[in-house]
Amino acid sequence: MKWDSEASVQTQAQSNLGEIYHDGRGVPQNFAEAANWYRKAAEQGHAYAQFSLGWLYAHGQGVPQDYAEAAMWYRKAAEQGNASAQDNLGRMYDSGRGVPQDNLQAVAWYRKAAEQGNADAQFCLGWMYANGRGVPNNAAQAATWYKKAAEQGDVNAQYYLGYAYANGQGVPQSDIEAVQWYRRAADRGRPEAQFALGALCEDDAEMAGWYRRAAEQGLAEAQFALGDLYRNGTGVKQDNTEAIRWYDKAADQGHAQAEVFRNTTWWRTHANKQESKL
Repeated sequence: MKWDSEASVQTQAQSNLGEIYHDGRGVPQNFAEAANWYRKAAEQGHAYAQFSLGWLYAHGQGVPQDYAEAAMWYRKAAEQGNASAQDNLGRMYDSGRGVPQDNLQAVAWYRKAAEQGNADAQFCLGWMYANGRGVPNNAAQAATWYKKAAEQGDVNAQYYLGYAYANGQGVPQSDIEAVQWYRRAADRGRPEAQFALGALCEDDAEMAGWYRRAAEQGLAEAQFALGDLYRNGTGVKQDNTEAIRWYDKAADQGHAQAEVFRNTTWWRTHANKQESKL
């Protein structure tokens, strides 16, 4: 349970009961009841309840989805220093949901949460620096915030920190560091990290394994690259049927090279051979 030091015992109990109904602990999960109890506490100024009620409005759980209402409750909690509410309010300004889109406001709220150690806000603040949104473009600052988030286990930050090291953006170029951070994100299922890690593998079979994991998640670049491996017999047994299957998957997603490849002589020759076997 989240305890607000200045909240009355009754207000804290109301917030706790909202959390119990939200999580379905000891009672059937009931978002409407969660909203009811969170509201009682939130109207008395309980920051965690305000954040939680905002979250329910943002996701339309137990109440009609209403981004403006979500932003209002996030703001109340954020102004009391709730880091999760600050992060979510930053995201709302970032996307323009429930509030006018405003990069400066997004950065301001991300920073407040990031300085309290909120990993998602640290990643988002890094991303704003990397893309020059609401702050001057600054690759070193981006990498600094990515690293703070990555060290807390944020999978997006781990991938982008790996990318920064791979390309020497804001940090000294280092394939060793890139592999380390890509692997952390790849092990947690981030397909872009799996593909990037595969590209840095010295062992062809290991490369093919990472490409496959990314391709099976639908990453078009990995599907095309895996098609190349099958066509050339690199890291896998040469197999034109498998090559065409993966090229097809990439082309169906609009991958430009795969679409062009569909018009090559190699494609027509081997696709026709497949059709003749059916």
